[in-house]
Parts: sequence; structure tokens; C-alpha cells
Amino acid sequence: MDLTLVVMAAGVGSRFGGLKQATPIDGEGNFIMDYSVYDALRAGFTSVVFVILLEHLELFKSTIGSRLENKIKVSYAFQKIEDVPTSIDLSGRTKPWGTVQALLAAKPYVKGSFVVINADDFYGKNAFFAAAAFLKSTLEPFTYANISYEYGITKSQEGSVKRGVLSLNENKVRSIVECSVEEQNGSYFATPLLGGESFLVFETTPVSMNFFAFQQDVFALLENYWENYFLQSEEEILAGEALLPECLKENIERGNIIIFNEPSDSEWMGMTYRSDLPLVEEKIKYLKNKGVYPDCLWESACGK
Repeated sequence: MDLTLVVMAAGVGSRFGGLKQATPIDGEGNFIMDYSVYDALRAGFTSVVFVILLEHLELFKSTIGSRLENKIKVSYAFQKIEDVPTSIDLSGRTKPWGTVQALLAAKPYVKGSFVVINADDFYGKNAFFAAAAFLKSTLEPFTYANISYEYGITKSQEGSVKRGVLSLNENKVRSIVECSVEEQNGSYFATPLLGGESFLVFETTPVSMNFFAFQQDVFALLENYWENYFLQSEEEILAGEALLPECLKENIERGNIIIFNEPSDSEWMGMTYRSDLPLVEEKIKYLKNKGVYPDCLWESACGK
């Protein structure tokens, strides 16, 4: 069974202060997504698609691309501001249109079931094995999985973070609400990005980190959501993004899809802020010392 890893890497890293997805986290120059691809390879994935901005192509090819070219099939998809289904003045738009557009950009390179992840999140080996096992055992159409983490594992010590807060019905996802989560006087409050009352979350609250296991039929749902996004007022269109969790939430509520929740027992790491980088570097050293990863992740990058 062919399995594809789709890596969403077109973010601009405004809070990080630079291109965090292409920031080295070890002495070999590897990025977080190097470790994600390494884990995906171990779990049986056969291809990877990097969704990037066109201006970053040479950077990706000369770094992670050159490290992977003899390990796995590599493709590049481009997320473009001007790639929209309607005529609209884009002069005020400075960033791409969100995770729905990112996945649609990858569609031509995805031939079977696939997993989508963020480039700047470290998900851990077991998460990829769980996703691969789910896809290999799933036969029903419009049936997907979300690899979830407890909020406390994913919080940052430096400030607010964006998380998809999950509501569950046993082992199925009932709702995903994209929120900005921040600490206030020792408690955590989630504020929906698309408007609504803030609500309390806890260290153990399950959250989505944009790690989903999909079948091909999800693309029809994404295309429909993408078209409908541009039926809003021009002001709403230019101010917002077409978010994957919101698309999935809408389709769950309509009974179009089933998303199983797969809690991860892997360690999660991410870089929302520049100050998160030393913590990630130390954890990677720790995992190498434990033997979870080899001292040299890719032989070609170590002169072997």
C-alpha cells in the first residue's frame, strides 16, 4: 500500500521571527521535518510532498531535499496567494490562504491514502506507526483519523498558541475548534479563531496538532469548502484563512465523515517562539542518547 506524507511548510513564522520550518535543530543541520520523514519511512511511507512557497524551492532542494533524494520519493507543491477560484483584489493579502489550500496544492502528488502534518511540529515515531496502521486497516469511505495530544504536552512557556481543541464522543471526534490558547492566572483559556466565547481547557484536554490520516475522498470535501470560502464578503475573505479543522468540523456536523481519535503516546515538540528552539535541541539530543534516533540521521549529510 502506497502511503504519502504531506508536510505543510509554507508558513512565514511571524511569531518565531523567521522560517522556523527550515531552522536546524541539531549539529547535522536537520530540521524538525527531517525527523518526521525519518519516522514516516520507518512506518512504511513511500513518498513525501512538501507544500512550500515557490520562493523557498531552492532552499528546500539544497537542504532537506538533497538529504532525502535517495531515501524516498520527494515532490514539491506550491501554495500561492494568487491561486484562488475567483477574481478578487489581492493587493492587501500577504500570506497564503491556510491549510485547506495547502492540502489542495498537494493533491496532484497524492495517489492513495496519506497523512498530513505541520513542518514545524515534532510528532514522534509512534504517531506515524499509528497513522499507518489506521490507513492500512480502514476500508470505509470518508473515514479518517486524528492523531491527538494532550494540551499540556503542547503548550509553550512563552505565550499563546494555536490549537484545535477536540470534543470527543467515545473514540470519535465530535468537534474541532481552532483556538488561541493562553494561560490566565494559572488556568488555560481557549478563544475560537473564528469568533465565539472563550472557554476553559485543561492539561489533559485533547487537541489536534494538524496530524490527520486521510483517504483520497477527502479532496472532494476540501474542494467544496474552498469554493464556499470565496462566497463570503471580500472583507471576510481577505481577513481570514480556509482552515482544515473548520472544514472537518463542518463535515462532521453534517454527518459526511467520521474521524476517529487516535491519542498519541509520543512526545510532541514544536517551535512557536524563538525561545522554544533550545528546548527542542536539547530534547533531540536526549532522544539520540536514548537510541530513538541514530547519531547521524541521514548518512549523506554526515559524509558517509
